Amino acid sequence: MGRLLHLDRTLDDLDPPRWAAPDADATHLVRTAHKLRCVPLSELRPADLRMLLTQRVALPYVLPLAVGLLLEEPLLDAYFYEGDLLLAAVAAPTSAWALLPDLAARLRAVIMGLPETAVGDLPRGVAEELARFAAQPGSPR
Repeated sequence: MGRLLHLDRTLDDLDPPRWAAPDADATHLVRTAHKLRCVPLSELRPADLRMLLTQRVALPYVLPLAVGLLLEEPLLDAYFYEGDLLLAAVAAPTSAWALLPDLAARLRAVIMGLPETAVGDLPRGVAEELARFAAQPGSPR
């Protein structure tokens, strides 16, 4: 988790190029993504991380932050429902996880250790996404 040594820096600092200001008619989502790129990593909340993950913004920096939270509380309710941050993380592209194989393996181990009852209570389709991620190469046996 070496990237976490820069918690006082922003995504604009760490993930060049800096983004230009959003257009005046930009959507709320676009304005929010732009705003979050200017927030120090240490100040990003779970809901912010979920949004950045789903929009695939600066994944080499955002994924480690999210996984750090998920290792402590895998079914964290970031904004919408229990497990929404976990779902956003496992939905990240394989190419992003390829840069973070140790974190991927740790998250897979956590997923495989979740009680079936907890996974069964998640919204439709989430259990399948978790199983898909856990079954990827490099999963603990």
